[in-house]
Amino acid sequence: MQRRFHRLWLLLLAVFLVCLAAGCGKADDSVSEQGVPDVQEHALVAKDDLKIGVLYIADPTVGSGYSYAHDLGISDMMRNLELRPEQVERAVVPDNDAAGVERAAEKFIADGCQVVIGTSFGYMQTLAALAEKHPQVYFAHSSGFLSNGRNFINYFGRIYQARYLSGIVAGLNTKTGKIGYVAAQGAENAEVTGGIDAFAIGVVAVNPSARVYVRVTHSWFDPAAEQAASEELLALGCDVMSQHCDTDAPVRLAQQRGVYAIGYNSDMSKECPRSTLTSVIWGWGAFYTYYINSLLTGTYDGENYYRGMRDGMVELTDVADFAADGTAEQVEAAKKRIMDGSCNVFDGVLETNAGTTVGTAGKTLSDAEITGGIHWYYKNVEVLP
Repeated sequence: MQRRFHRLWLLLLAVFLVCLAAGCGKADDSVSEQGVPDVQEHALVAKDDLKIGVLYIADPTVGSGYSYAHDLGISDMMRNLELRPEQVERAVVPDNDAAGVERAAEKFIADGCQVVIGTSFGYMQTLAALAEKHPQVYFAHSSGFLSNGRNFINYFGRIYQARYLSGIVAGLNTKTGKIGYVAAQGAENAEVTGGIDAFAIGVVAVNPSARVYVRVTHSWFDPAAEQAASEELLALGCDVMSQHCDTDAPVRLAQQRGVYAIGYNSDMSKECPRSTLTSVIWGWGAFYTYYINSLLTGTYDGENYYRGMRDGMVELTDVADFAADGTAEQVEAAKKRIMDGSCNVFDGVLETNAGTTVGTAGKTLSDAEITGGIHWYYKNVEVLP
């Protein structure tokens, strides 16, 4: 009996020691209430040694556009996780310059960065190759479709949810029935086309006779082309402008012409308070905090990241007080339907501007279709030649 008790005691002691070493009984920490991670012993990257390199397509300190919004997210992450300024390096490289992207990323790695983040679609192919070359470095890129399940992931969000809500705002506030949309890419890019369609669906929901006129710039960042596209749409008689482009040209020109606009990327009312009805914005800090924290706590799983309004990844800013009566109330009602799952934007049978239909009654398009399969335009969209 004593020998059995002794063996049992030794077994329990061994289990206790194993659990202690493995952290048994300790919560699988993500971010504490203060936002600071409880770094575990199995962290993939040590917090004090952590260095992050971030690639931008434009100077993030200028304007209110795409790169600026990403840098807000990086700054949010640094505050949440209490990182020092010197732990983040930044570089501005056009995303169509593969050699420049490679040089910048290699410099990050030579400087000791264990994490490299590319904020634009065009970085994808180069970062995919570098991830294979540097398996000890973690790579992430915004949008796109390539990943390897190990050290290379992509991240994006359900921006179409906020686009849809902004379409409601535009539809309720146009007087000419003409709404302009400056688009970075054409129908070949599902990200841009899906955003246009979600916006147009929102417009039709409240104003069936309004039309959305699209001018494509064929570039993710081209200030001159975005300016010219905005001029053309305003000359056409559009009295509400929207955009999927990097600069604030559509909003700024709208204010100069005395018409309305929908901002994008960040809250553009700070530059153009008289024209900005609302802004479709990204909460990139939600992803950056989640991602870096997963490396610090050892919870990283190599999965891609795709979240929406419920997770703070996308949002619509407050509707301006000069918007048409009832605008804010209709937006709030629609947002509640998105949040409770009764509205998924791309629901049921959808008519295209080519006279065909997409979708099935009683169903909604899948994430895969929304992110990679929308190469058609909704029925009230006209793409300028």
